[in-house]
Amino acid sequence: MKTDLSKKSIPGYNFAGIEEKWQQRWGEAQLYRAPDKPSADNNFYMLVMYAYPSGDIHMGHFRNYIIGDAVARQQMMLGKEVLHPFGWDAFGLPAERAAIKHDTHPQVWTKQNIGVSRKTLQKVGVSFDWSREVDSSDPSYYKWTQWMFLQLFNKGLAYQKTGWVNWDPVDKTVLANEQVKDGIAERSGAQVEKKELVGWYFRITDYADRLVDDLDTLPEWPDNVKTIQREWIGRSHGLEVDFVIEETGKKLPIYTTRPDTIYGVTFMAISPEAEILKSLNLDSEYTAKVAEYQKKAATRTDIERASLSEDKDGVFTGKYAINPYNGERVQLWVADYVLAGYGTGAVMAVPAHDTRDFAFAKKYGIPIRVVIHPDKNTTLDVDTMEDAFTDYGPMINSAQFDGLTGEKALDCVSEYAEQKNIGRRKVNYKLKDWSISRQRYWGCPIPIIHCDKCGLVPVPESELPVVLPRVESYHPKGRSPLADVPEFMNVKCPKCGGEAQRDPDTMDTFVCSSWYYLRYIDALNDKAPFDKEKAAAWMPIDLYVGGITHATGHLIYFRFFHKFLHDLGWVSTAEPVKKLFNHGMVSDADGEVMSKSKGNVVSPIALCDERGVDISRLGMFFTAPSEKPVQWSDDALSGVEKFIVNKLYPIISDYRGTGPDLKCYFKSGSLPEAEWSLYIKLNQTIKRVSESFERLQFNTAIAALMELVRDYNPEVIKSDELNDQVVLKTIQMVAPLAPHLAEEMWQLAGFEQSVFKSTWPVHDPDAVIGETINIAVQVNGKLRDTVAVAVDADQAVVEQAAEASEKVAKHTEGKQIIKKIYVPGRLLSIVVKS
Repeated sequence: MKTDLSKKSIPGYNFAGIEEKWQQRWGEAQLYRAPDKPSADNNFYMLVMYAYPSGDIHMGHFRNYIIGDAVARQQMMLGKEVLHPFGWDAFGLPAERAAIKHDTHPQVWTKQNIGVSRKTLQKVGVSFDWSREVDSSDPSYYKWTQWMFLQLFNKGLAYQKTGWVNWDPVDKTVLANEQVKDGIAERSGAQVEKKELVGWYFRITDYADRLVDDLDTLPEWPDNVKTIQREWIGRSHGLEVDFVIEETGKKLPIYTTRPDTIYGVTFMAISPEAEILKSLNLDSEYTAKVAEYQKKAATRTDIERASLSEDKDGVFTGKYAINPYNGERVQLWVADYVLAGYGTGAVMAVPAHDTRDFAFAKKYGIPIRVVIHPDKNTTLDVDTMEDAFTDYGPMINSAQFDGLTGEKALDCVSEYAEQKNIGRRKVNYKLKDWSISRQRYWGCPIPIIHCDKCGLVPVPESELPVVLPRVESYHPKGRSPLADVPEFMNVKCPKCGGEAQRDPDTMDTFVCSSWYYLRYIDALNDKAPFDKEKAAAWMPIDLYVGGITHATGHLIYFRFFHKFLHDLGWVSTAEPVKKLFNHGMVSDADGEVMSKSKGNVVSPIALCDERGVDISRLGMFFTAPSEKPVQWSDDALSGVEKFIVNKLYPIISDYRGTGPDLKCYFKSGSLPEAEWSLYIKLNQTIKRVSESFERLQFNTAIAALMELVRDYNPEVIKSDELNDQVVLKTIQMVAPLAPHLAEEMWQLAGFEQSVFKSTWPVHDPDAVIGETINIAVQVNGKLRDTVAVAVDADQAVVEQAAEASEKVAKHTEGKQIIKKIYVPGRLLSIVVKS
């Protein structure tokens, strides 16, 4: 191949024509089409979180998707078979609320937005394999969501119960705990209320231990996400003690992580929603007070109730329990700082050693008994205590356990409970079962039939999907709109053939998104959710890119689903994702995170039409590291635009057409000094860019490319082969970041195949030795010299270089060196005695 462009006139950078041309060619060549069954050890599954189609794609999505696109394109050049699919989280509140706002039907609104968003994503050149596109609101998809529900139901992991739920009074539906932030509904912004309803739950708590323990098998997940999940699941080890209701003799199991304080219990705090209240047989003088308090508690959020800063209140029930350790009577109080669903709904209160209990006891005149001292030489006096002592220390006033401390105390008190059969060691969790029933129309119907004779009957798999009927009146009513559609609701029982009714609720949209990544693997399969062998070949996902806001929602739910499917033998891996990356959020000019619900989104389309897709991509990449937040401004494009138009694109005119072997390295001494320096710079750049891709630090990759192009001067390069290596390898390195531009330059260089079919450059290890940095050397605060060292040099090497400097030696010879302070990569400060 000989295409000497050095004397030809290269057309100007017409981004609109270039982008349209290459998007058409990529489509015709099916460049992004992944093989059905890849080779086992040479594939890469690149996944970005699929989108809510409640409006067009905005700059926040744009950033997410071009990060994944850059990785996918580089992996193609690394020779991998790449799966890079996309789809739509089309059911649920976001789409339904948008449809209501625009006075249209959710199905119409959803399909319309999918079309608009798909066109936008194709316009910005993201390398999605559209042949695998999924839409969670399509019956061909949710047939298998319903199938997943039935598998959980058959294993006893999907069940119905009456429970206290988070109720959104604006959207008129139940919310999972993960959809409530600080007592506020994540979507509507409404103050969440507590309501007792019958609903469906997934028994995610059965997987709590595995969800925690297997985080240790995910070294490429961000530590903050793993910490958030551990805290959300909230596993703790403690003791369950059987207190006894004095009047009835009924056991009241209480869980505690501090059994060493058991002798300090002076009252019980019972949640206003606890079932135990119904069996206490309250006297008439207390019944009304408790009922009124329960009504008041229902108006307060869990955050308010649990907050340490909130004033604690409660009401006495007139009843007592017996402490099995010392036989003492313990007052039973209703207090809303105990949340519904925690253990049995009651906690033992030790005022001397718990801050909330201390404040409560002081307020109501409940006895306070010290049973832990800070140490053997320090005693606590109840009369002078201003707050509880919550740390560990030697036990006192605790019978035979006096003097025990720490782990020994916890173990001995627990062992006594088990020996006397009054308690047992237990592991407890903050995580609660997943409430999946939604009283909304736009969702996946629950495949259960209610029969008076047979009870809960699953819809036979052969009759799936249960199709969501088209209804005109779908607005929220406080109960599912489907309940008012007799032709949907009224059916025959599959077991007995008698009259029955369908379940009127729909599923939480997080159910749909808990398995979508597996459907991509086999999107057109109408016989199964996916093929097991294909899943085994592609899984686990190599890189998953999305926001950290999903840490306690989707990122827990899909791990639960994957583990369940692993138990059934449908997937071969215990975890769905090898590496997780959380991109930074994109904010508007006022610093508000872009969100369709806030109405402050900016579409990338206008920007791309005006400045070009590749300039827009480079601008977003260059603004900040991928994991950092970005406050978007079009001003971010000025620098990269000048780089592309004035520096990068013009270098193609300097290509001399040698068709060099890009895998061939030059030997030291084979090039003049200036050319050898450029060769070193080229290989340093390849190394830096490759490492930047590994870290997804595309801003540093662009900076490295800018430096290389700045230092490239074809007028002083005699070696045609070196010149062409620099040009071609620069094009290859920029290709994943600015694909249209690179593809055009690659073609101008005479290549018929796509640049993405070429091989990613590998640095010459013998040509990066010269990669140095300058370290400033100070003596007693004054700059005396700068020394050049290898970029990865440690402090000892820097000190040796400083000692060899004559300028430094003038100020240190014969003097006592007091200390040396090294700031890596920047400064060595030497302090000498004057």
